[in-house]
Amino acid sequence: MCGIVGYVGRREAVSVLLPALRRLEYRGYDSAGVATLNGHGLEICKSVGKIARLEETLAIAPPRGHVGIAHTRWATHGVPSERNAHPHLSRDGVAVVHNRG
Repeated sequence: MCGIVGYVGRREAVSVLLPALRRLEYRGYDSAGVATLNGHGLEICKSVGKIARLEETLAIAPPRGHVGIAHTRWATHGVPSERNAHPHLSRDGVAVVHNRG
């Protein structure tokens, strides 16, 4: 299982995405991440562990932008790691989250 949420609007995306991830944490607690689109490109932040750990990382340098996606992962394949955490970034710069299952 995983939890996936997206936001497009006037507020900073992270301010909406993090509370939504907290509500979805029961769907995945091995890793979490967010990607936001700002005026210069994508910013991605991921961490291993519960949402609180991601929040600690984001408190230092929150990604900016009014468009974003976020994901919380329960590892059904592959070990919990930042490499396996979503969002994944494609070679052409597209951020992707998915739920296998």
